[in-house]
Amino acid sequence: MTDNGDFLKSVPIFSELDSERLKQISQLGIRKFYKKDATVLHENETGSALFVIISGKVKVSRESDDGKEVILSILNESDFFGEMAILDGLNRSASVTAIEEAELFLIQRADFLNLLQEHPEISVSLLQELTRRLRASDLRIKSLSLKDAEGKVASVILQLADDIGKIKQGKVEIERLPFQHDLANMAGTSRETISRTLHSFAKRGLIELEGTRLRIIDYEKFKQQYR
Repeated sequence: MTDNGDFLKSVPIFSELDSERLKQISQLGIRKFYKKDATVLHENETGSALFVIISGKVKVSRESDDGKEVILSILNESDFFGEMAILDGLNRSASVTAIEEAELFLIQRADFLNLLQEHPEISVSLLQELTRRLRASDLRIKSLSLKDAEGKVASVILQLADDIGKIKQGKVEIERLPFQHDLANMAGTSRETISRTLHSFAKRGLIELEGTRLRIIDYEKFKQQYR
């Protein structure tokens, strides 16, 4: 069955292209499936492809000097990664791991660079997305360096809300919250601190916890208080 490229419509860097061009792009690459916990990319390996998430979630992480995992972000359907090594030709700057079953679309470096030359709108969208990610990284660095433990945990919740949350009537729901050890790696704190802080937020009516689901009761108020 021929791929019609519909999955690319919601990918930010391809959003300005028409259906026929999206179909052509979809035929440039391949689809690959990854099981939960499978490594997609290793930090420092040679980068040869851009990845688009068709379904599932992945975590982007690096290893600290003392050997601990530091999770930089959680990426969701329609997100993309691997662009830095594609653009500068250097090694991967982080590792990527599937945190649930994932289907990914891979475009080889030469094909993607050709797309940037043929379609300046992709280049503009790529620059906008890279700028957004840089701003988010600046906020994350600020939160980890200046805030107390509660502020760090709140910053991680807000990051997840931005990355994978769904907003409805002022509430933001994170359907599948990462494991507490992953949250600890994102916040630069301990699992015990994560557990204690989440239950404190819930007791104060700031969030609701239901299994792996987390809801921010008043997203704007929570954001103003902790961002």
